Amino acid sequence: MHIAVAGNIGAGKTTLTTLLAKHYKWNAQFEDVVDNPYLDDFYTQMERWSFNLQIYFLNSRYRQILKIRESGKNVIQDRTIYEDAHIFAPNLHAMGLMTNRDFENYKSLFELMETLVQPPDLLIYLRSSIPNLVNQIHKRGREYENSISIDYLSRLNERYEAWVNTYEKGNLLVIDVDNINFVDEPEDLGQVINKIDAEIHGLF
Repeated sequence: MHIAVAGNIGAGKTTLTTLLAKHYKWNAQFEDVVDNPYLDDFYTQMERWSFNLQIYFLNSRYRQILKIRESGKNVIQDRTIYEDAHIFAPNLHAMGLMTNRDFENYKSLFELMETLVQPPDLLIYLRSSIPNLVNQIHKRGREYENSISIDYLSRLNERYEAWVNTYEKGNLLVIDVDNINFVDEPEDLGQVINKIDAEIHGLF
C-alpha cells in the first residue's frame, strides 16, 4: 500500500509522515531536502535555479515511486510527484521565475513520467492557513526558508486548493491542520489515525 502526504511548506508533512510510519509500522520515504544541492541557491536566486531545482525534485520523486512499487511494502511518502508538476513548477512559471522554454521542457518530462507511475492508494492533504504555515516555518528555523515571502506561500496555497479540488487519481483525505496539534496532543493524533483507518478499510 502506498500512502502519500501532501501540503504546503510548513504544513507538517514530514512530522505526520514520521508519526504515521511509527504507528502503522510503515516504511517512510522523505523528501530529499538535506542532500538537495540546489535548495540554498534557489532561495537566494529563484530565477536562476528554479528549473534545476524542479528537475532535481522530479528525478528524486520518480526514483522514490519506482522503489515504493518494487519494495512491495506498505510505504508512506512525504510529498508527491504531482505537487511539483501541478503546484511548484507552474507557480514559478507564473511568477516569471521559470522561462517558457524551461517550463515546457519540464512539463513534457513530467507527462512522460506520469504515464509510468501509479498514484498513491491514499492521498492525505494537510490544509493550512498562511499564518499557521509562517508560524511553523519560523519554529523549525531552516535557514534557507527565511527568505520565503507571504506572497509565495499564498500563491502555493491557492494552487494546492485548486489541485485538491480536482484530484481524482485515488482516495483523498483532507485534514485541516490549523486547529489540531498531532505532535503534542495524542488525542489529535488519534483523531487523524481514526480518519485514516476509515479510509484504509475502504481500500480493501
